[in-house]
Amino acid sequence: MEKAMIRMRMSMHDAHYGGNLVDGAKMLQLFGDVATELLIRNDGDEGLFAGYDSVEFTAPVYAGDYIEAVGEIIKCGNSSRKMKFEARKVIIPRPDLSDSACDVLEKPIVVCRASGTCVVPKNKQRK
Repeated sequence: MEKAMIRMRMSMHDAHYGGNLVDGAKMLQLFGDVATELLIRNDGDEGLFAGYDSVEFTAPVYAGDYIEAVGEIIKCGNSSRKMKFEARKVIIPRPDLSDSACDVLEKPIVVCRASGTCVVPKNKQRK
């Protein structure tokens, strides 16, 4: 089955709560982007996200964290595509050392897991 991954740094613009905490909805936005790529690779069309079956937030995300969002299609129907996603913190800032210090985490921290279904209408499928 198809897999996709994106990685991006959370900015101060992404911080929504005290202590530079990033809103959990940002992880769902990343999963939406991963889902779009998966559908393009699988069907040649962006399709539509129909809904999430489950979403689990497992660790906080802060401005400055690098997040890697991965996803894969785990089941294909006629027009539906069941997917699972995971977001991991892979790099963290180290302001205790200097204002530009960061650490690459030896073991990424899973911050969110989700599963959901996307749809690509039959008349838009090209593969």
